[in-house]
Amino acid sequence: MLKTPVHALLLLMIAMLCVQGSGSLAKILFQSFPVLTVSAMRLCFGAIILAIIFKIWTINFKAVRWKAILSYGMALAGMNALFYLSLERLPLGLAVAFEFIGPLSVAFYHARQKYDFIWVGCAILGLILLFPLQQAQQGLDLVGVFFAVSAGACWALYIIAGQKPSGISGNHTVCLGMSIGMLCLLPFALAAGAIDRVFELPNLYYFIGLAILASALPFTLEMIALRSLTPLSFGTLMSLEPAVAALSGFIFLGETLLWNQWLALATIIAASIGCTFTTQHARQQKEAQ
Repeated sequence: MLKTPVHALLLLMIAMLCVQGSGSLAKILFQSFPVLTVSAMRLCFGAIILAIIFKIWTINFKAVRWKAILSYGMALAGMNALFYLSLERLPLGLAVAFEFIGPLSVAFYHARQKYDFIWVGCAILGLILLFPLQQAQQGLDLVGVFFAVSAGACWALYIIAGQKPSGISGNHTVCLGMSIGMLCLLPFALAAGAIDRVFELPNLYYFIGLAILASALPFTLEMIALRSLTPLSFGTLMSLEPAVAALSGFIFLGETLLWNQWLALATIIAASIGCTFTTQHARQQKEAQ
């Protein structure tokens, strides 16, 4: 358990940076492999890496609450596969915008106090301002939108399932959940084909890198953060991800941000800071009682 929500926010920021960094690797692999093969093997290598690091053989399997693990793993599989399928049909900005309906819905559902609604409202406003309207005006692929929204629904289930007691540590929960997710996607990957070429060099290096950056590290950090945050806080703070993507494009790629994008970054950052402060204040009050 983390000491404060600030520590959880820092872990989420690192997780977001890892996910953003994995985007270029995924695009390279999409050129040579089916989407579901990439998604399944990403979880497969991620599960193997975590199994070794966290010593999966030390788990007391009698204490495992398999219902919680299965729901977490299936949500994780759906979130990964459906988002990658949406990327085949939609620009990245649109896919991310539609996917974020999921975590924001969780945050809005758990909002109780007036400050909660203010922070969730700021996050929603920021995401609307970041929404790539020019790309949307060119015509939306409805199947792609369906995949992105469905990925968001799985993300919402992932947030809820990640907070359920699993009977084991958070690290072992991620490890078993990722293994379940991989098993869910493996039949689709076998049907899609090209699994044999995954183990050819340099493809193997790309898949291992993708597994670390896009699965093993961020999911582990998110699980640690989830144990210290409410669904409201987690859902609101995750709105930082598209803001991080826009800001990294400005800093590292020299991309120009319009006034509405700067305003979006300001509102999302304000929502994240406000949500973190409110959560920390509520925890201090609870501990003082």
